[in-house]
Amino acid sequence: MVRIGILGSAGRMGRAIAAAIPEHDVALAGGADAGEDARALAETADVLVDFTIAKALAANLAIARETRTPILIGTTGLTPTDHAAIDDAAHEIAVLQTGNTSLGVTLLARLVREAAAILGPAWDIEIVEMHHRAKLDAPSGTAQLLGAAAAEGRGSSLGELAVIGRAGLTGDRAEGTIGIASLRGGSVAGDHQVIFAGPGERIELGHRAEDRSIFAHGAITAARWLAAQPPGRYTMAQVLGL
Repeated sequence: MVRIGILGSAGRMGRAIAAAIPEHDVALAGGADAGEDARALAETADVLVDFTIAKALAANLAIARETRTPILIGTTGLTPTDHAAIDDAAHEIAVLQTGNTSLGVTLLARLVREAAAILGPAWDIEIVEMHHRAKLDAPSGTAQLLGAAAAEGRGSSLGELAVIGRAGLTGDRAEGTIGIASLRGGSVAGDHQVIFAGPGERIELGHRAEDRSIFAHGAITAARWLAAQPPGRYTMAQVLGL
């Protein structure tokens, strides 16, 4: 039975994952939070799940590498430097980094990529996301994941096409760009809508998270899969075989 260690066990996602573990054929190896012995946890776990904060990533990756423990990274707000560190770690251990562990969002990203490729730049793409008032980063990791899927469908990268928020006299919308707007309020677990706006018509693809447990179940499914993988960098799409 795969033993899962939770980094950030006292946080919202850490608690949700611990609560969901009895519903899966896995075991809880334990948890660790800031100031606690994460290395000891990594030595007893078959796989780690990291839902901490971006500034803790370097230390968590170092521990995973030292103990040769696969790690699923669900922390958002990562920088290009963080992604480079993940790439480097993936030479030695199995790493799955994602902005969203929901199985539904994983499928949505596939649909967004295909729609972007088929419709082409004549259709404008806008992404709107909303989360609870306490979320620290914007745009959300999921919005970035969906934006990256749309950009990939257009043979480009989100860094080249993204327009994050708008204010003032912005002028005409540049063709081919991908707009992202962030809303914050209340207790929203996560709402995401991808709008394809063409001449005289719109297509809207979306996902609403009604309960945080969907992310926990997806994370456990992915962690169990990751525990059996060789070193490399993986995605949620691979977990689903997409």
